[in-house]
Amino acid sequence: MPRLSVVGIRLALLYFLLGISFGALLLIHKAMPLHPAMWILLPLHMEFLLYGWVVQLVFSVAYWIFPRFLSEPKRGNPALAWAALGLLNLSILALSAASLGVLPAVQLPARLAQVAAAALLAASLWRRAKPTETGVAYKR
Repeated sequence: MPRLSVVGIRLALLYFLLGISFGALLLIHKAMPLHPAMWILLPLHMEFLLYGWVVQLVFSVAYWIFPRFLSEPKRGNPALAWAALGLLNLSILALSAASLGVLPAVQLPARLAQVAAAALLAASLWRRAKPTETGVAYKR
């Protein structure tokens, strides 16, 4: 498994753990009110589970599992994929700060960074998505 996929999957699992923990705290708060400000965790819960866990897991597994063809034994441009991973995580952290009220002005740039991260990953995988011409397309 490529290093980028290992790092991305580990980060996704970390976001999963944090997102589920925030969700559990919110459920506990519904049953036994803990603090009125507890609902500030709801945007973090959603952001961590949707973008931190699901999207990042998809990014990391896609980079790993997309086929490598005999004509191009590499996985494309790894710098683009690393930039996508970094930009995605930076945007998640910026949106977390925005939801806590620390940096409210970064919401739009952070969402645009997420779109840019998706575009960078697509650019790094683009050449690996092509039909087979012979019968043997994969490098084993």
